[in-house]
Amino acid sequence: MKNLTLLFLALMFISSLHAQDGLSPADWQADLRFLQETVHKDYPFLFKKITSEQFDAEVEKLYQEIPGLEEHEIFAGLARIVSSFQYGHTSVGFREAPVKNHRLPLNLYWFSDGVYIEGIHKDYERALGAKVLEVEGVPVEKALAAIRPIVPAENDQYFKGYGLNFLNVPEVLHAQGVIKELKNTITFTLEKDGKVFEQAISAVEAHGHHHSPTHYGFSKTEGEWLGSRDEKATPYYLKNLDKIYYFEYLPEHKTVYVRHSQIQDDPGEAIPDFYERVFDFIEKNDVERLVLDVRLNGGGNNYKNKPIVTGIIRTEKINQPGKLFVIIGRRTFSACQNLVNELDNYTNAIFVGEPTAENINFYGDNNRIELPHTKAPVYLSFAWWQDKPQWENGPWLAPQIAVDMSFDDYRSNRDPALDAALNFSSDNFILDPMGYFKELFMAGKLEKLESEAVRMVNDPVYRFFDFETEFNNTGYQLMNINQLEPALMVFQLNTRLFPDSANAWDSLAEANWKAGNTEKAIEYYSKAIEMDPEGGVGANARAMLKKVKEGR
Repeated sequence: MKNLTLLFLALMFISSLHAQDGLSPADWQADLRFLQETVHKDYPFLFKKITSEQFDAEVEKLYQEIPGLEEHEIFAGLARIVSSFQYGHTSVGFREAPVKNHRLPLNLYWFSDGVYIEGIHKDYERALGAKVLEVEGVPVEKALAAIRPIVPAENDQYFKGYGLNFLNVPEVLHAQGVIKELKNTITFTLEKDGKVFEQAISAVEAHGHHHSPTHYGFSKTEGEWLGSRDEKATPYYLKNLDKIYYFEYLPEHKTVYVRHSQIQDDPGEAIPDFYERVFDFIEKNDVERLVLDVRLNGGGNNYKNKPIVTGIIRTEKINQPGKLFVIIGRRTFSACQNLVNELDNYTNAIFVGEPTAENINFYGDNNRIELPHTKAPVYLSFAWWQDKPQWENGPWLAPQIAVDMSFDDYRSNRDPALDAALNFSSDNFILDPMGYFKELFMAGKLEKLESEAVRMVNDPVYRFFDFETEFNNTGYQLMNINQLEPALMVFQLNTRLFPDSANAWDSLAEANWKAGNTEKAIEYYSKAIEMDPEGGVGANARAMLKKVKEGR
């Protein structure tokens, strides 16, 4: 009888919890309508990457599905809709969600050679430093693709920098179809030291004691938490993380290194005072270059960027090509995107590392909108930041010198990005590839031009330079001033460099048509259609092919 009484009381307690929640499907539906109306009324400018019609269609789909969904699935649906705007500042607040979420006690990082368990709770030490192959039998690439719509990712770098955290949330894994049933213990297939094994890891409440003590995305061994990096030494970019910024002189390289990881004043020294000290040191000492490292910098107050930019401009000693390097990466975001835009506009900075996590021009600064029934927080951006003209906009600011980091680099404290800056020489790197190709063309060195183009297109260090588009634009510039023979040469080179590009063949077809080579134009337009039968390039080629045949 006593056991039955206890069971009855437990059931009453559970039912009272649900009663306190008091969230019905109708509440969620009403809040979804409220969000839809708010966006259309006050934030229609957010329809840049998706149309209002696409947004409304997704709202209607979720609205109809809500009665058959669990609350975590509804909240995930809400997150997908808000994230579809693809601005990192426009998101739902998972931490303040009315739905309880759990987290696996591990920290993942996407290195150049795969996704690794970079940090983990001591209970799962065996998995520390292992490469993730599968999540509950799903290849990690497919699992990442499944959770991607939940993340307000502006680009692939944002997803790498901030999105992997959602792979740790069982509720998200279930809502996005990675796991078939909601459960707190997730089994990973891992690879370590040449061996493949499975590791089951149990989740805890999102703000529980197992929560990962990461600093700017990286772990440190402390308390019950284990980090995978050899902590007998510390690379410069992870030194003094208790400070927002610090600088160090590297005498063997005659270099001043600055790590700056928020656009905020450090409590111990304001930004203007710090940089006054940096530039004073540069002027008074044997310094040949400055490395400004903002790869960890997620932003802050962009009004505080001015003393950094103006200080560099004034310091002519280092504001020269080959003497000023800025390390950027997947966490370079928000007010720091403004900073690197301004450095790109007004200084001789060479950017090294990975692309940034923010679009070049972007919506930032959000308003917190609390949905009336569920109290779910939604953050909607309202401020358009445009540091460059619209034709220079892009998904990110890309480095001229592309460098990423393998897991072994990280574990062993090697810093390939800093090494690339310190070892830079104009003899081994071409900062202006198209200028270089133009020099070779003007000198009549056509064979060398092609061999160098092939070399650079296949060199990963130049992988963020858009050779195909640049050659295509050059070809059209020549064609527009009636330089048809050199235009043909450029377009032909582009098809040799990028034989799988329908656009390259479409452009070569147009140049041949204008040069009177009708049969070749027909051949190349047909090729473009075959390569892109349903796309925009194919449609253009089809229309142009009709004109060519009619004019024959």
